[in-house]
Amino acid sequence: MGFYDETNLTNNDDQNSRRKKDRKGLSNLTSGFVGAIVGALTISLVSPALLNNNASVQNNQQLQPIQVTNVSRQNLTSIIAQAKQSVVGVNNYQASNPFSMEIQEAGSGSGVIYKKIGGKALIATNNHVVEGAKELKVKMPSGQLVPAKLVGTDPLLDLAVVQIDAKYVTSVAKLGNSDDIMAGDTAIAIGNPLGFLEGTVTEGIISAKAREIPQDLDGDGVADNQAKVIQTDASINPGNSGGALLNAKGEVIGINSSKIAEQSVEGIGFAIPINVAKPILDQIEKFGEVTRPVIGVGLKALNEIPQFTIAETLKLPKNVTDGAVVTEVTPGSPASKAGLSKLDVIVALDGKPITDVLSLREYLYSNKKVGDNMKITFYRGGSQHTVTITLSSK
Repeated sequence: MGFYDETNLTNNDDQNSRRKKDRKGLSNLTSGFVGAIVGALTISLVSPALLNNNASVQNNQQLQPIQVTNVSRQNLTSIIAQAKQSVVGVNNYQASNPFSMEIQEAGSGSGVIYKKIGGKALIATNNHVVEGAKELKVKMPSGQLVPAKLVGTDPLLDLAVVQIDAKYVTSVAKLGNSDDIMAGDTAIAIGNPLGFLEGTVTEGIISAKAREIPQDLDGDGVADNQAKVIQTDASINPGNSGGALLNAKGEVIGINSSKIAEQSVEGIGFAIPINVAKPILDQIEKFGEVTRPVIGVGLKALNEIPQFTIAETLKLPKNVTDGAVVTEVTPGSPASKAGLSKLDVIVALDGKPITDVLSLREYLYSNKKVGDNMKITFYRGGSQHTVTITLSSK
């Protein structure tokens, strides 16, 4: 079972991403968040994440009542009507062909107005919705089409910020707390499926609070990162990318991003948790991009290395079966300054075991920032060593 490319269903959603994938010869991929960055990985690569359950019960301990927020259908209708005013369409215009200066609409998605500052309003959407755009326009809930400016993007988390004049905005979304959601909670998706069904509302539940979806950032068919997303059965269709996933209070708990669409699969959609998105949106707003720490090495998972090479070249002890092999070291990088070399096998960061390249990057991006110190434990020629590096940016 693979990820299906939603862009095959319509020319209105993420057409540029589809063309890019087609050139690489990849098929049966998901558009949106997964399709833009997973590449040819199949659903079998997804590692289910365990949900935290903080309500542990010990012997003879009295159970505490669960706090439940009940919302009547009438109130929910009112909440949705208000929330719809902060969800917009985002239209991507590109050159009709490489030799033409004339532009035309190449795709469309959705966006969430999350902030007004000064005379400007900021809209969160997906990177793949705005990718390759020569011009952007935002379609307001009223149907008015207004000029928009790209503030910046983050391809890694598939997020982007678009700016419009605040005079067009009558409502700003309320941002919730995605850490508080639970499987079974109400989930409401709002967006513009197919590029013309503006303000479409679908309802479902939170299917899983935290899923890990592999991302193929360079299109080589190998996962480069794991994305943590909310899974929902609320209907998410082409054009919903960048729209809002709400809780029963009308608060945004996620930015809709993708779905798995196969004939044998129904009701599997994904959204970027708002608590993950907020700090990224803040960086894009301030700097136009997201700066992440780098070590300065090329890496390959140890489990991808032939056993003969592990024994004869890497000379690893038999009990070392996990890690990331250094394939190259960038001159002048933190790794170079610390003395790391090609064929070193990294097995731990700050004492935390590293199983492969994905786990290394997950720890680095989730726990470290530029300027931090980090201990790297590695094997060289069969001996274990530890060095401390100071992380830098690209």
